[in-house]
Amino acid sequence: MPRFLPAAPRTTPLMEGQHWRRWGGYVTASSYELTHDREYAAIRNAVALIDVTPLYKYVVEGRDASRLLDRVVTRDVGKCKVGQVMYTPWCDSHGKVIDDGTIARLGEQRFRMTSADPSLRWLSMNAVGMDVSIDDVTDALSAFSVQGPRSRELLAAVTEGDVAGLGYFRVIEAKIGGAPVTISRTGYTGDLGYEVWIPVAKTVEVWDAIAARGDDWGLAPCGIWAMDIARIEAGLIMAEIDYTSAHHAVIESQKSTPFELNLGWAVSLGGAPFVGKRPLAIEKEHGSAWQLVGIDVDWESLEQCYREVDLPPRLPTVAWRSSVPLYAGGKQIGYASSGCWSPLLKKYIALAHVEAPWAKPGAEVYMEVTVEHRRKQALARVAKLPFFDPARKRS
Repeated sequence: MPRFLPAAPRTTPLMEGQHWRRWGGYVTASSYELTHDREYAAIRNAVALIDVTPLYKYVVEGRDASRLLDRVVTRDVGKCKVGQVMYTPWCDSHGKVIDDGTIARLGEQRFRMTSADPSLRWLSMNAVGMDVSIDDVTDALSAFSVQGPRSRELLAAVTEGDVAGLGYFRVIEAKIGGAPVTISRTGYTGDLGYEVWIPVAKTVEVWDAIAARGDDWGLAPCGIWAMDIARIEAGLIMAEIDYTSAHHAVIESQKSTPFELNLGWAVSLGGAPFVGKRPLAIEKEHGSAWQLVGIDVDWESLEQCYREVDLPPRLPTVAWRSSVPLYAGGKQIGYASSGCWSPLLKKYIALAHVEAPWAKPGAEVYMEVTVEHRRKQALARVAKLPFFDPARKRS
């Protein structure tokens, strides 16, 4: 049965429309207000406070901690320094992606790993014979994502610690409202932002400390709908939406490799052996059959699809998560997996999987659009990801 998050005493009274959803066994907010417009605006213009506690979290510790993670994920964890965070996928023995997440090195032999799906069994299976402990701390830690161009200013004002000097994908120990926390400069919006990792008993105190100063920087609590638009703009994939975990796929064609998901940069073929390394080395040499790309829908073509039945264009009010066919040369060459109208870019965009010959930016394809119960095709162009990549994210 779904549970309420530890921050529920503060978040539940904010739910104007009761737009609840399930995430990782918890009840979470789709949006706090009746629409998510102001919440999205906070991500891109001020500060958004997002409860990401449902992420699965594991502490991997011991003499062989680095060795275990090097075996499991595609990144070279041995190069990860204390105080650094790495984003990484991990694969099965055939090089197909199981999940993706972050690894934070909290000490020489201590790491924290996050994932979208439960990963304890997979970690334990690969740890046989190693001197390492794996602790599931999912229910022991809350996590708040503080995102937006003014997030640094707000956190610096409420934190005992050098948040202002924290580098991109780095992590520090600090205090907020007197509570010990870990703060990483990471997030899922493609903007300047941080994630605050909190002992569950201190969840409400940390929320109160951040919220107490929030008005000074335009803070808004933010739900999944707004975050979904931001992550599509940032070209960030979502498990079970933009790819199917190799552990959940029913048929082979549902699986994807890191190279097919535009994550080749996160595959360290020159590092330690890892699960799936050999088939990925072969794919690197011969090329991938598929590629994750951005899709920029041509407005005039979309408008014409509706004009033919005397209707104005209808745009999705929330990001959609479904398989939408893409065509070129009179045949289907791929599919979009999630998309939205970008309020910032003033474009209708999507993340999509296309066959390699159509993966070049600028390539013209056609996206299926249903208008008055009839399937039509709107012109679209392949776009390089991310759609939105502000300098402030890394500066």
